[in-house]
Amino acid sequence: MNTPALEILYEDNHLLAVNKPAMLPTMGTPGGRDTLLTLAKAYVKQKYGKPGNVYLGVMSRLDAPTSGVVLLARTSKAARRLTEQFRAHAVEKIYWTLVEGRVEPASDDLLDWLAHDERHRRMRVVGRSMPEAKEARLSYRRLAVEGGCSWLEVRLETGRKHQIRLQLSRRGHPVVGDRKYGGRIPFPDGIALHARRLAVAHPVGGAELEFVASTPAAWRRFGFNESSCV
Repeated sequence: MNTPALEILYEDNHLLAVNKPAMLPTMGTPGGRDTLLTLAKAYVKQKYGKPGNVYLGVMSRLDAPTSGVVLLARTSKAARRLTEQFRAHAVEKIYWTLVEGRVEPASDDLLDWLAHDERHRRMRVVGRSMPEAKEARLSYRRLAVEGGCSWLEVRLETGRKHQIRLQLSRRGHPVVGDRKYGGRIPFPDGIALHARRLAVAHPVGGAELEFVASTPAAWRRFGFNESSCV
């Protein structure tokens, strides 16, 4: 069985880290459409000659239009221990994003309260006292400005759905290509949001691991190159 090539960032008997391309769903789509999870299972099955079903647990899910590091657990034991790390906010999650406009100040901490808008299938900012409100915290620093867009490095402190997209759009800087949250500038492939770096303790042994994913080619067409990072 031949499967589309996956960019593998790391693998051992317990973990598999992959650089997900934009517009590939992480998991859970109807109609038999390929997802990162189904492709990763096929990869493991083919490489290691696994009989029957392959176990993989998704530890860091990304929205379909977002690219970058996705971590999967190859055993239930690893999945359980990694889940504990995520719940304890012991995992470092760094994103890169291109947003519209010049972001000022050049670095800041953002705090909002978010809730799911069922009717419009999106997230929204709400008051802290709302029953469904969930705290959303992140910090960012501006890396560069080019052609009316800012390149930001974002450190997630919480992991709410669409958090980066909504919190930046709320402040007048939607992610490039993100029409759902007010983006006006088109992007060639998904949206300009990339899970750049994920750092965890290995679930067996505790060694510190760092997974870094290169940005898609579409970023370079906007004049942003990893080598220009300051």
